[in-house]
Amino acid sequence: MKTIPVISEQERARREEAVRFARNSVALEGFHLSPDAEAVFARYICGEINRAQLNAMVLKKAHGSTT
Repeated sequence: MKTIPVISEQERARREEAVRFARNSVALEGFHLSPDAEAVFARYICGEINRAQLNAMVLKKAHGSTT
């Protein structure tokens, strides 16, 4: 069974705000986050992945890699 790291409520709120900012920034450019990107951000918000992993996963998707 996979364990999910526990993050504080303050950290979760900080991550939610960062994702909201990213989502709004993308929307201002006329785009929206794909369901795949939303799923990655959800994993980040709940503490399943860290910032470095988030960045790597987003860049991988942005470059079209599926592996």
